[in-house]
Amino acid sequence: MAKQTDKKDIQKMTIDYLNELYPNAECELNFSSAFELLVAVILSAQCTDARVNKVTPVLFKEYGTPQKLASARQEDIERIIYSCGFYHNKAKNLIACSKDIVEKYDGEVPGTLDKLQTLAGVGRKTANVVYSLWFKGDAIAVDTHVFRVSNRLAIATGKTPFEVEDKLMKAYKKADWSKLHYMLVLFGRYKCKAIKPECETCKLREFCKHYKSTLKQI
Repeated sequence: MAKQTDKKDIQKMTIDYLNELYPNAECELNFSSAFELLVAVILSAQCTDARVNKVTPVLFKEYGTPQKLASARQEDIERIIYSCGFYHNKAKNLIACSKDIVEKYDGEVPGTLDKLQTLAGVGRKTANVVYSLWFKGDAIAVDTHVFRVSNRLAIATGKTPFEVEDKLMKAYKKADWSKLHYMLVLFGRYKCKAIKPECETCKLREFCKHYKSTLKQI
Protein backbone atom coordinates (compact mmCIF):
# COMPACT_ATOMS: atom_id res chain seq x y z
CA MET A 1 0.00 0.00 0.00
CA ALA A 2 1.44 3.37 -1.02
CA LYS A 3 2.38 5.71 1.78
CA GLN A 4 0.04 8.68 2.06
CA THR A 5 1.80 11.99 1.40
CA ASP A 6 2.14 14.15 4.51
CA LYS A 7 0.17 17.41 4.52
CA LYS A 8 3.33 19.46 5.03
CA ASP A 9 4.85 17.77 2.00
CA ILE A 10 1.77 18.70 -0.05
CA GLN A 11 2.01 22.30 1.14
CA LYS A 12 5.67 22.44 0.12
CA MET A 13 5.04 20.77 -3.22
CA THR A 14 2.26 23.24 -3.89
CA ILE A 15 4.35 26.36 -3.31
CA ASP A 16 7.26 24.86 -5.27
CA TYR A 17 4.97 24.12 -8.22
CA LEU A 18 3.38 27.57 -8.06
CA ASN A 19 6.82 29.17 -8.05
CA GLU A 20 7.64 27.10 -11.11
CA LEU A 21 4.48 28.23 -12.91
CA TYR A 22 4.46 31.85 -11.77
CA PRO A 23 7.96 32.95 -10.73
CA ASN A 24 7.05 36.62 -11.19
CA ALA A 25 3.48 36.51 -9.87
CA GLU A 26 2.01 39.91 -9.18
CA CYS A 27 -1.28 41.78 -9.13
CA GLU A 28 -2.86 42.22 -12.56
CA LEU A 29 -4.69 45.42 -11.62
CA ASN A 30 -3.31 48.73 -12.89
CA PHE A 31 -2.74 51.51 -10.34
CA SER A 32 -0.29 54.26 -9.42
CA SER A 33 -1.27 55.13 -5.84
CA ALA A 34 -2.66 53.52 -2.71
CA PHE A 35 -6.03 55.11 -3.44
CA GLU A 36 -6.14 53.83 -7.02
CA LEU A 37 -5.26 50.34 -5.80
CA LEU A 38 -7.98 50.47 -3.15
CA VAL A 39 -10.59 51.57 -5.68
CA ALA A 40 -9.50 48.93 -8.18
CA VAL A 41 -9.69 46.14 -5.60
CA ILE A 42 -13.19 47.23 -4.54
CA LEU A 43 -14.27 47.20 -8.20
CA SER A 44 -12.71 43.77 -8.76
CA ALA A 45 -15.20 41.98 -6.49
CA GLN A 46 -16.93 39.39 -8.69
CA CYS A 47 -15.38 41.04 -11.73
CA THR A 48 -12.27 40.32 -13.78
CA ASP A 49 -9.13 42.40 -13.38
CA ALA A 50 -9.11 42.90 -17.15
CA ARG A 51 -12.53 44.54 -17.00
CA VAL A 52 -11.53 46.73 -14.05
CA ASN A 53 -8.44 47.87 -15.96
CA LYS A 54 -10.68 49.08 -18.79
CA VAL A 55 -12.85 51.09 -16.41
CA THR A 56 -10.35 52.67 -14.02
CA PRO A 57 -8.55 54.96 -16.53
CA VAL A 58 -11.85 56.73 -17.17
CA LEU A 59 -12.72 56.81 -13.48
CA PHE A 60 -9.31 58.03 -12.33
CA LYS A 61 -9.15 60.76 -14.98
CA GLU A 62 -12.18 62.42 -13.42
CA TYR A 63 -12.09 61.11 -9.84
CA GLY A 64 -8.48 60.14 -9.13
CA THR A 65 -8.31 61.41 -5.54
CA PRO A 66 -10.35 60.71 -2.40
CA GLN A 67 -11.46 64.34 -2.36
CA LYS A 68 -12.86 64.22 -5.90
CA LEU A 69 -14.55 60.85 -5.50
CA ALA A 70 -16.01 61.80 -2.11
CA SER A 71 -17.88 64.69 -3.72
CA ALA A 72 -19.04 62.78 -6.79
CA ARG A 73 -22.66 62.04 -7.60
CA GLN A 74 -23.44 58.34 -7.27
CA GLU A 75 -25.19 58.17 -10.64
CA ASP A 76 -22.10 59.57 -12.37
CA ILE A 77 -19.88 56.90 -10.82
CA GLU A 78 -22.44 54.22 -11.69
CA ARG A 79 -22.32 55.16 -15.36
CA ILE A 80 -18.54 54.75 -15.43
CA ILE A 81 -18.31 51.47 -13.50
CA TYR A 82 -21.50 49.87 -14.84
CA SER A 83 -19.69 47.08 -16.68
CA CYS A 84 -17.95 45.93 -13.45
CA GLY A 85 -21.24 44.63 -12.09
CA PHE A 86 -22.99 45.44 -8.79
CA TYR A 87 -22.47 49.05 -9.79
CA HIS A 88 -25.05 50.50 -7.36
CA ASN A 89 -23.35 49.10 -4.27
CA LYS A 90 -19.84 49.62 -5.62
CA ALA A 91 -20.49 53.28 -6.45
CA LYS A 92 -22.07 53.85 -3.06
CA ASN A 93 -19.15 52.17 -1.28
CA LEU A 94 -16.52 54.03 -3.30
CA ILE A 95 -18.01 57.39 -2.40
CA ALA A 96 -18.48 56.45 1.27
CA CYS A 97 -14.96 55.01 1.43
CA SER A 98 -13.52 58.19 -0.07
CA LYS A 99 -15.40 60.30 2.47
CA ASP A 100 -13.95 58.18 5.28
CA ILE A 101 -10.43 58.67 3.91
CA VAL A 102 -10.94 62.44 3.72
CA GLU A 103 -12.69 62.85 7.06
CA LYS A 104 -10.91 60.26 9.20
CA TYR A 105 -7.44 60.13 7.68
CA ASP A 106 -6.80 63.59 6.18
CA GLY A 107 -7.13 62.32 2.63
CA GLU A 108 -4.49 59.60 2.94
CA VAL A 109 -5.24 55.87 2.67
CA PRO A 110 -4.35 54.39 6.09
CA GLY A 111 -1.50 51.90 6.18
CA THR A 112 -2.61 49.32 8.73
CA LEU A 113 -5.03 46.41 8.41
CA ASP A 114 -7.18 47.60 11.30
CA LYS A 115 -7.55 51.12 9.93
CA LEU A 116 -8.14 49.96 6.38
CA GLN A 117 -11.06 47.87 7.61
CA THR A 118 -12.69 50.94 9.18
CA LEU A 119 -13.29 52.33 5.68
CA ALA A 120 -16.75 51.88 4.21
CA GLY A 121 -16.94 48.96 1.80
CA VAL A 122 -13.52 47.60 2.76
CA GLY A 123 -13.53 44.03 4.05
CA ARG A 124 -10.66 41.86 5.18
CA LYS A 125 -9.75 40.64 1.69
CA THR A 126 -9.53 44.15 0.25
CA ALA A 127 -7.57 45.38 3.26
CA ASN A 128 -5.12 42.49 2.96
CA VAL A 129 -4.47 43.21 -0.72
CA VAL A 130 -3.82 46.92 -0.18
CA TYR A 131 -1.77 46.31 2.97
CA SER A 132 0.47 43.70 1.38
CA LEU A 133 0.84 45.22 -2.07
CA TRP A 134 1.13 48.94 -1.38
CA PHE A 135 2.33 49.03 2.21
CA LYS A 136 4.52 45.90 1.88
CA GLY A 137 2.89 44.22 4.87
CA ASP A 138 2.68 40.48 5.46
CA ALA A 139 -0.83 39.30 4.60
CA ILE A 140 -2.71 36.71 2.55
CA ALA A 141 -5.90 37.85 0.89
CA VAL A 142 -8.39 35.04 0.34
CA ASP A 143 -10.58 35.65 -2.69
CA THR A 144 -12.69 33.07 -4.54
CA HIS A 145 -9.64 31.68 -6.38
CA VAL A 146 -7.49 31.30 -3.25
CA PHE A 147 -10.42 29.81 -1.33
CA ARG A 148 -11.19 27.26 -4.07
CA VAL A 149 -7.61 26.15 -4.70
CA SER A 150 -6.73 25.92 -1.00
CA ASN A 151 -9.71 23.67 -0.34
CA ARG A 152 -9.26 21.55 -3.47
CA LEU A 153 -5.63 20.79 -2.66
CA ALA A 154 -6.33 20.64 1.09
CA ILE A 155 -3.36 22.89 1.84
CA ALA A 156 -5.72 25.02 3.94
CA THR A 157 -9.28 23.78 4.29
CA GLY A 158 -12.08 25.87 5.71
CA LYS A 159 -15.71 26.86 5.32
CA THR A 160 -14.95 30.58 5.41
CA PRO A 161 -12.24 32.78 3.85
CA PHE A 162 -11.01 33.67 7.34
CA GLU A 163 -10.50 29.99 8.23
CA VAL A 164 -8.52 29.44 5.03
CA GLU A 165 -6.48 32.60 5.61
CA ASP A 166 -5.60 31.53 9.14
CA LYS A 167 -4.46 28.08 8.02
CA LEU A 168 -2.44 29.44 5.12
CA MET A 169 -0.63 31.82 7.47
CA LYS A 170 0.19 28.93 9.79
CA ALA A 171 1.35 26.71 6.93
CA TYR A 172 3.66 29.16 5.16
CA LYS A 173 6.36 31.62 6.17
CA LYS A 174 5.44 35.31 6.44
CA ALA A 175 7.94 36.17 3.73
CA ASP A 176 5.94 33.99 1.30
CA TRP A 177 2.44 35.24 2.13
CA SER A 178 2.08 38.08 -0.35
CA LYS A 179 3.54 36.23 -3.35
CA LEU A 180 1.65 33.07 -2.39
CA HIS A 181 -1.59 35.00 -2.63
CA TYR A 182 -0.88 36.09 -6.19
CA MET A 183 0.37 32.68 -7.26
CA LEU A 184 -2.81 31.06 -5.93
CA VAL A 185 -4.92 33.72 -7.67
CA LEU A 186 -3.21 33.13 -11.01
CA PHE A 187 -3.37 29.35 -10.57
CA GLY A 188 -7.08 29.54 -9.79
CA ARG A 189 -7.78 32.02 -12.55
CA TYR A 190 -5.96 30.28 -15.39
CA LYS A 191 -5.41 26.62 -14.46
CA CYS A 192 -7.40 25.40 -11.45
CA LYS A 193 -10.52 27.11 -12.77
CA ALA A 194 -13.94 26.78 -11.15
CA ILE A 195 -15.31 25.22 -14.33
CA LYS A 196 -13.21 22.84 -16.44
CA PRO A 197 -9.93 23.03 -14.51
CA GLU A 198 -6.89 21.82 -16.42
CA CYS A 199 -6.30 18.78 -14.22
CA GLU A 200 -4.60 16.63 -16.84
CA THR A 201 -1.57 18.90 -17.01
CA CYS A 202 -1.42 19.72 -13.29
CA LYS A 203 1.39 18.22 -11.21
CA LEU A 204 -0.75 18.47 -8.06
CA ARG A 205 -3.74 16.51 -9.32
CA GLU A 206 -3.03 13.43 -7.19
CA PHE A 207 -3.75 15.53 -4.08
CA CYS A 208 -6.73 17.38 -5.51
CA LYS A 209 -10.18 16.65 -4.11
CA HIS A 210 -11.85 17.86 -7.29
CA TYR A 211 -9.73 15.60 -9.50
CA LYS A 212 -10.36 12.58 -7.26
CA SER A 213 -14.11 13.21 -7.24
CA THR A 214 -14.08 13.56 -11.02
CA LEU A 215 -12.32 10.21 -11.40
CA LYS A 216 -14.98 8.50 -9.31
CA GLN A 217 -17.65 9.74 -11.72
CA ILE A 218 -15.95 8.25 -14.76
